[in-house]
Amino acid sequence: MSYRLTIESLDHDGRGVAHHEGKAIFVDGALTGEVVDASPYRKKDNYEQAQVERIVRTSATRVKPGCQWFGVCGGCTHQHLHESAQVAAKQRILEDCLTHIGKVKPEAMLSPIHGPTWGYRTKARLSVRHVAKKGGVLVGFHERRSSYVADMHGCEVLPPRIGRMLPAMRALVASLAIRDRLPQIEVAVGDTVAVLVFRILEALTPEDEDKVRAFAEAHQVQVWLQPKGPDTAQPFHPLDAPPLAYTLPEFGLSMPFKPTEFTQVNHGVNRMLVRRAIRMLDPQPNDSIADFFCGLGNFTLPIARRGARVLGIEGSSALVSRALENARLNGLDHLTRYQVMNLFEMAPEILAALGRFDKWLIDPPRDGAIELVKSLPEDGSGPSRIVYVSCSPATLARDAEVLVHVKGYRLRAAGVANMFPHTAHVESIALFEKQAAGVSSELLPDSDAVAGPA
Repeated sequence: MSYRLTIESLDHDGRGVAHHEGKAIFVDGALTGEVVDASPYRKKDNYEQAQVERIVRTSATRVKPGCQWFGVCGGCTHQHLHESAQVAAKQRILEDCLTHIGKVKPEAMLSPIHGPTWGYRTKARLSVRHVAKKGGVLVGFHERRSSYVADMHGCEVLPPRIGRMLPAMRALVASLAIRDRLPQIEVAVGDTVAVLVFRILEALTPEDEDKVRAFAEAHQVQVWLQPKGPDTAQPFHPLDAPPLAYTLPEFGLSMPFKPTEFTQVNHGVNRMLVRRAIRMLDPQPNDSIADFFCGLGNFTLPIARRGARVLGIEGSSALVSRALENARLNGLDHLTRYQVMNLFEMAPEILAALGRFDKWLIDPPRDGAIELVKSLPEDGSGPSRIVYVSCSPATLARDAEVLVHVKGYRLRAAGVANMFPHTAHVESIALFEKQAAGVSSELLPDSDAVAGPA
């Protein structure tokens, strides 16, 4: 059975949305404005999920996918949509979330931050499976809507030399005695070195060790071994490789990290996002600033580079240790302090004990920062400015509702950063200010980066 549908919009997962006999239909691979024949593969009482069988009328924004495994591999969902249309769709998702979830409207929408759309992904977890029916070992992302590993021989969103290395990884694992005990290879690429972390459930044999060393030398990568949790990952070969790090050249910063530690996957877009965040925050030498969910110091150190005193707070003690090391490495330990704290259990009295801050930067995980913003005082003594970097427009909108309608802030501006091109992931940034405060236009990004009032 199939339906002929007219696609009305895209949902948050990049699926086409249509309606049939009063029921919402979510159609994989369909684009806004298209007329398609689609067959359902999952039916619920109030919606169905379907896949395209035939495109009757094609959208002008449809393009040929840049990867031959698109549609099978689940790593990307938007390669069939023109890059500018992908960004526009993400901006609409942000606006819709702010309007319908947060009941707020930015005074200005910022033009999107975007960079290279291919070869950008410097962090990835590749699944590994030995599947005799498919000819041996598979290395890659999961298939779409499946737990199976995609049978892929390359990847266009990984850095080119890593994407081309997938067949060699498959051949290496297939040759190992522990091929059935190596479920994952984690990729981490820095400015001077690429690291592959082999998750091993059994020790390598001496013969395996020789093969892994030869592979690392032939492909000029550093291999780490991880026998248990992320904290057990250690370099294996070569041991004299340069440290894994990314840079923030505009701020004169080098940011070393372990391959299992969290960093943004798109170094180019991250640099632009940091630049925008710092300009919006406008740190001054006499400012006291809090950086919540600070990680390894991605925003903390650029803030300190502008002369402000910064307290970075993070729930992971390992990341706080890394942040302390990075502050020392970059000569900013005199302006930075760090504290380990579970920010999901914040309360007004805990927040008050931290002291008063002129400004905040918040960069939470997908769960957002609801307990933190709910803990803000309502007497006007909170920070005059909050820059909120978000990886979930829904939780940003939820938190924005509290900031605007309960805590008395204005939502001055918001916009997206295309951190994950060809996927439905929406990264965004928003600027909140006290109602009484005014922001000079130069504190927002350059005039050509402001799309005008929402």
